[in-house]
Amino acid sequence: MNGEPGIIDIRDFAKVDLRVGRIVEAEHIPGTRLLRLIVDLGTEKRQIISGIAEYYKPEDLIGKKVVVVANLKPKRIRGYLSEGMILAAGCDNGQRPVLVVVGDEAEPGWKIC
Repeated sequence: MNGEPGIIDIRDFAKVDLRVGRIVEAEHIPGTRLLRLIVDLGTEKRQIISGIAEYYKPEDLIGKKVVVVANLKPKRIRGYLSEGMILAAGCDNGQRPVLVVVGDEAEPGWKIC
């Protein structure tokens, strides 16, 4: 497979909890390429730290409905607790990441299946 991800079965995929999240707050973390995002997941709001500051202005993200890995183990990044991950496409070889967004009819917290 030459460095490509391995094949998983449906049980492995079922472990990943993908949810619709609406970005309600966004700010640049000074001196970094990171944004601190507050994402509404329907029943709760989570802080997610994302390395997309060189590609996105915080104010342009407010209101976007994105796909969130909701059950990712929390991790401290530059002193900030990140409680999930926002999915993006095109992250290879310095490409501009394109956020995976969902339509307006999807509500925060909805499970991606």
